[in-house]
Amino acid sequence: MHPVAFSVRVAYEDPLNSLKMTGDRVSYTLDSTLESVNTAEEAAVRIASAVGFDEDETQKISMAVREGAVNAVLHGNAYDPQKKLRIAFEKKGSSLVITIADEGKGLDPEKIPDPLAPENLLKQSGRGVFLMRTFMDEVRFRSLHPGTEITLLKQVRGAAAAKERSK
Repeated sequence: MHPVAFSVRVAYEDPLNSLKMTGDRVSYTLDSTLESVNTAEEAAVRIASAVGFDEDETQKISMAVREGAVNAVLHGNAYDPQKKLRIAFEKKGSSLVITIADEGKGLDPEKIPDPLAPENLLKQSGRGVFLMRTFMDEVRFRSLHPGTEITLLKQVRGAAAAKERSK
């Protein structure tokens, strides 16, 4: 399998100067706000499209990023203005690797309740990690002390991979 080319053009001026680009990696450092969650989701759409994912896969990736960013801002950083949300998108071989990190108290993924268990079906929350695992090929958690880092991995497959190989 041939590596897939990765290039992203930032189509807006970043007033917070939170964007850093180096080679096949794009990273952001954002405040712990819902606006930052939207910024992360919008970046996911742009980058997934640039990597070559179709519209359906791009939507899945952006939803997984949104869920991860919401978890980081809400559960990890608890909207603390002193704590930051860090997100990075990196093209590695035929994969898009996304890391989302908070500066909160940490998370034990083994303690996350199963949203499909009968006692959890009617609860309003608790589906974010389930959705990330459903939409992505791989989801990993790492404790940062303080904080948690979630790594989301999605392989470029099918038409997108074939299109990139033909270049």
